[in-house]
Amino acid sequence: METVRRMRRAERREQILGAATRAFASRGYAATSLDDVAAEAGISRVILYRHFESKNELYRAILDRACTRLAERVSSAGYSGETIPALVRAAGEDPDGFRLLFRYAAREPEFRDFVDVFTTESIEIARVNLAERIPDPAWLGWAAQLTFAVTIEGVIAWLDNGRPDPETAAERISLALRGVIEAASHSQE
Repeated sequence: METVRRMRRAERREQILGAATRAFASRGYAATSLDDVAAEAGISRVILYRHFESKNELYRAILDRACTRLAERVSSAGYSGETIPALVRAAGEDPDGFRLLFRYAAREPEFRDFVDVFTTESIEIARVNLAERIPDPAWLGWAAQLTFAVTIEGVIAWLDNGRPDPETAAERISLALRGVIEAASHSQE
């Protein structure tokens, strides 16, 4: 067996979180064991247990890390012309973490709380920013909810298709959002 290089605790924890993110993103929560994570990290299960008591605790740490990274890169203060480009950059920097949050955790009731807060806040920001353009409350709610869904699915589709043309990805997603906004405001004209 290969000798494992000794690392400082924080450094080892980051190594484990990175490996676990890759493992969970490729196989999902249910299909990934702690042995899979240990193998991905190149460590023993004993070392893994020194940092995380359970698979659940490890997965929550990964999701928390992904949420924190996303929040650091994308301002939650409101929507601006930089919001979509920042979101695309954040997803490009941590594609596995982004997928875990918005594809996998969103489907797992036990971990959905990580995504629900971000989703609720984002939809409310969209609602506030679209209120002047879409005065009908029903269509405003529709547009706010759909702009969030289109944005997240647009970024995931961009990641899944090899991150084509990163310089224009945000612009293309924004064009799709404009279509949603135009459709919602169409009856208002």
